[in-house]
Amino acid sequence: MELGTSFSASGVNKKMFLSNPITQKSNVLPNSWLNQLNFSFPARKICSCRGIAKGSTISSLKTQEKVTGMSSNHSQDLELSSLTALCPLDGRYWGKVKELTPFMSEYGLIRFRILVEIKWLIKMSQIPQIVEVPSFSEEAQTFLHDLIDGFSMNDALEVKKIERVTNHDVKAVEYFLKQKCQSHPEISKVLEFFHFACTSEDINNLAHALMLKGALNTVILPVMDELIKAICDMATTHSSVPMLSRTHGQPASPTTLGKEMAIFAYRLSRERKEISQIEMLGKFAGAVGNYNAHVAAYPEINWPEIAEEFVLSLGLEFNPYVPQIETHDYMAKLFHSIVQFNNILVDFDRDVWGYISLGYFKQTTKAGEIGSSTMPHKVNPIDFENSEGNLGVANGDLSHLSTKLPISRWQRDLTDSTVLRNMGVGLGHSLLAYRSALQGIQKLQVNEAALMEDLDKTWEVLAEPIQTVMRRYGVPEPYEKLKELTRGRAVNKESIREFIQKLDIPVDAKTSLLNLTPHTYVGAAAELAKNVNEAIFLLSSPYLLK
Repeated sequence: MELGTSFSASGVNKKMFLSNPITQKSNVLPNSWLNQLNFSFPARKICSCRGIAKGSTISSLKTQEKVTGMSSNHSQDLELSSLTALCPLDGRYWGKVKELTPFMSEYGLIRFRILVEIKWLIKMSQIPQIVEVPSFSEEAQTFLHDLIDGFSMNDALEVKKIERVTNHDVKAVEYFLKQKCQSHPEISKVLEFFHFACTSEDINNLAHALMLKGALNTVILPVMDELIKAICDMATTHSSVPMLSRTHGQPASPTTLGKEMAIFAYRLSRERKEISQIEMLGKFAGAVGNYNAHVAAYPEINWPEIAEEFVLSLGLEFNPYVPQIETHDYMAKLFHSIVQFNNILVDFDRDVWGYISLGYFKQTTKAGEIGSSTMPHKVNPIDFENSEGNLGVANGDLSHLSTKLPISRWQRDLTDSTVLRNMGVGLGHSLLAYRSALQGIQKLQVNEAALMEDLDKTWEVLAEPIQTVMRRYGVPEPYEKLKELTRGRAVNKESIREFIQKLDIPVDAKTSLLNLTPHTYVGAAAELAKNVNEAIFLLSSPYLLK
């Protein structure tokens, strides 16, 4: 599936990003699932810390939900709501991250397990050597696909009800499917082939990969593209607006506001490309990766080949060498890449925050909003601060995932299981940060007067071009002469021009220096900013062929 935002480069609209291992269209994700983005389901959650309290009733997540009671010892017996959720993604910020729910919630995990179990049963019906599972009729296949397409919140709650008895989440999925199919005359004859030769991790690793692929393809990558485009628009719109640079916090050679924005757009697009190229892997090799049970039951079948066919049919890449679990190396790489994207965005947030503090940007105000509870004049850069804060939370979670998940004792331990339930936390806080940054960008207004004022005060920045031209024409000790003139001293237009007039250099070179100002000494900055869309398109274009 091709993702991305259409950019205008050289007058031609082009897709910025393209088909790749993550975004490639898969035929295993039912469209009906993607239509459920506006959930009214009560058990929705992104953070693993949120669930349904034992004995509580299912209720909608509205702030007007009532507290059911509080005992005198302050132990709170509260219904789950946006006010009682432990994770702010499931409370305060729910409206900004809820699109991740079909993929990264407990509901999402269960329904992808359902998909894998059913697809595996169908696959077995297509293997001639497994005569016990004959080819399903068209009606039977439709029945099974309807279980996938029509999987509902009530179905997920039924699975959880079974799990309370089994105390095993994957086995509960198997029992649920057997219950659903026991009345079907054809499928009821092969119920024991649900979960055939599978370990739980055969189901889980594929479900997790499909969850990630769906979340990235449908939510995260498009918002990344939207953010990159917004910064690109800043770059091209303000490509020629001169701005004083600062290195070490001190005045440096001028640039343009647009070129500084172009840097971030290009950096983010490079990292987005890295994310899009990561292959999502899957395994299906049984309890310890050797197809032990498979071979015991049907020794004549080439099980590694069957497993590879099955994994590929789900739109994933096949990992042939595994213990019990898929080894999660691709996840580590993916989460590391998202962390790096987020780090670049932190750099952007802090720079824009600084430019707002310098007065280079003004922020549009909204009637009724308050910046400070005591200082009425305040218009704070809260969107960029919110973005930076949430990127920190996201990176903490994603960094732990990327360093922990590739490590598992011997053929496996259970530490990855509980950690994997927190994938939505890192992605959720990342998504929240991206949207906060976008909201902040939309409020920005360039204050060119402040930019010009700073440049008017810093004629000393012309020391660099003057000494460089002096070098060209053989003037001795050019650097030292300009250092004596400018370092730690007040420099203005008149003192600079007086120095230039005394130089023994060709007239045309002297005239060029005399015409130079801090406002015009920007080199190729404007052109670089204007061409950023084209640069990003060229960065991505090789993958249009994939």
